[in-house]
Amino acid sequence: MNDRREAAVPAFRVSDRDRDKTLGVLAAALAEGRLDPHEHATRSGRALQARTADELAALTADLPTPAPTRAEQDRKDLREWLAEWRYWLGGAVIMSGIWGARCAQQGELTYYWPLAPLGVWAAILVAVAIWPREEG
Repeated sequence: MNDRREAAVPAFRVSDRDRDKTLGVLAAALAEGRLDPHEHATRSGRALQARTADELAALTADLPTPAPTRAEQDRKDLREWLAEWRYWLGGAVIMSGIWGARCAQQGELTYYWPLAPLGVWAAILVAVAIWPREEG
């Protein structure tokens, strides 16, 4: 008879930052009227004493995640925009490498054709940065 028991997966321990995030969700739920003050106090106390991620998840499982604030959304948008510029730079390196290899093969400098696609791409990225955003 094979009576092997699988080792239990250890629960991940939480940090103070994780507890603060949970407290933020609980505070938003209190402000929206999803929790009454007594239940908020109970859950907040349990959040401060939580040691594992499972304990924190149980405290907010029945609550929706609050919408990001305008500042959080702006930071996320900036990170995404900067990531697009990194993609642009990668494209510039690849296209310039192809152009350079072709010039070396021909033995002379030719028209820098990557200028057209890189220019259009950069113009789009700049337009995204300055175009007015829709509120809400």
